[in-house]
Amino acid sequence: MTLTGKMLIGGAAVSGVGSVFHAIDPATDQLLDPAYHGASRTQVEQACALAWAAFDDYRETTPSARAAFLEAIAESIEALGEALIERAMAETGLPQARLQGERARTCQQLRTFARTLRAGEWLDVRIDRAQPQRQPLPRPDLRQRQVPLGPVAVFGASNFPLAFSVAGGDTASALAAGCPAVVKAHGAHPGTSELVGQAVRQAVARCGLPEGVFSLLFGAGREVGLGLVGDPRIKAVGFTGSRGGGLALCQAAQSRPEPIPVYAEMSSINPVLLFPAALEARGEELAQGFVASLTLGAGQFCTNPGLLLAPRGAALDRFLVTVAEQLRQCPAQVMLTPGIHQAFSAGVEALAAHPQVTKVASGLPGDGPNRCQAQVFITDAEAFLADQALHTEVFGAAALLVQYDDVAQVRHLLDALEGQLTATLQLDAADFDAAHALLPALELKAGRVLVNAWPTGVEVCDAMVHGGPFPATSDARSTSVGTASIRRFLRPVCLQGFPDGLLPLALRDANPLGLRRLIDGEREV
Repeated sequence: MTLTGKMLIGGAAVSGVGSVFHAIDPATDQLLDPAYHGASRTQVEQACALAWAAFDDYRETTPSARAAFLEAIAESIEALGEALIERAMAETGLPQARLQGERARTCQQLRTFARTLRAGEWLDVRIDRAQPQRQPLPRPDLRQRQVPLGPVAVFGASNFPLAFSVAGGDTASALAAGCPAVVKAHGAHPGTSELVGQAVRQAVARCGLPEGVFSLLFGAGREVGLGLVGDPRIKAVGFTGSRGGGLALCQAAQSRPEPIPVYAEMSSINPVLLFPAALEARGEELAQGFVASLTLGAGQFCTNPGLLLAPRGAALDRFLVTVAEQLRQCPAQVMLTPGIHQAFSAGVEALAAHPQVTKVASGLPGDGPNRCQAQVFITDAEAFLADQALHTEVFGAAALLVQYDDVAQVRHLLDALEGQLTATLQLDAADFDAAHALLPALELKAGRVLVNAWPTGVEVCDAMVHGGPFPATSDARSTSVGTASIRRFLRPVCLQGFPDGLLPLALRDANPLGLRRLIDGEREV
């Protein structure tokens, strides 16, 4: 497929009429062709109108038909071949192997949702049969299923140009739920987004679906995004990005005459607790694992370990010596955009200038633009508790270690933290009692709690939770990764007293879809 610089509004490729922008190769700061133009308000409205027009037909497609559509998207993305990888490398500075892995994950997500659709449990069918003889009052026939909310606005993420972007998890789960998707491509990788958008549109046509099931819009600022969220035909939002961007969308969504849910993943420093016995026994190994996780992908993961909590003492001193040795060998890596690099540099400078923070070590300096020089700093528990600025996420390969004197301080440190995507426990058997005492606090603070692993790396599966209390996400009840993410774009509807022939297939007595349903409190086999 050829890059055209055009948006996709339903089945039509159209030129934007808003401000012009180019992708930038962050490794060289060079502009990349073609030029892209942002969508006008009229074009945003056209995309939303097409999505709304497609909704009634699309929501009534069978689970198997939607599953085939998701599989067709995956096949179309794979058919793009290395042209997709090459463009993504140019727009993000990410290495080939990383992007090939991300493409595989993107297609796996689509196929996983196809499997989920065919299994049918996401419909959560509940049937309570009529009891006309019940005293003192009869019970009517009641049947519940999940229905899609309506068209969803999806915002592509900067750090995952494939897996959290045009055909990423938010889009896949929305389409799986029966919701048309209007995607705003991230301004950092419009060419990658256009190629994937063309693949999705090809799958829409191949499966004979209404053209408004998918649209792709461009816009370098917030105007297009706020226009999308404000459109009355949009019924939910999926977003991954900065806290400022996510909060702006939340505010816009709540200011509408009809407020809508925004599922925004925004900010997390992902604390890692180094327990005494583990630190004593495995300090060198832990230091190596920490530096590897911290510097993976230049630290540009929402699950990057940005905060360590560790007991003061000789074991911690030895750990820090190894951290410094490892870090000084780490080459500087290209960051995703000049803006992200500027924000990283500002965050590192703020830590370095703090009077109660000391630098542990730095990675190797870069020899070109937008290079991330990894950094680790240290402070003590009192300083961390006294200054909320030390809790701020620095997006990139930078971490702050907080040393404490006794276990009682750990609970105070956890209580002071905002909501997190992850919390990690590095422990040995002798640490179990201390860890067990902290687990209730950790469950209140994080969406995923790990033991003896590192948080970078999010498995796409049924049990995964990629979410957490604010500001990790705007809705702590949800996940943006894993099959449970489909629930964000569904709502329950109860049908009372319907004759069997009028019921949706999922609710009919004959169970033509072969679902495992809850009937009168018992699960069908």
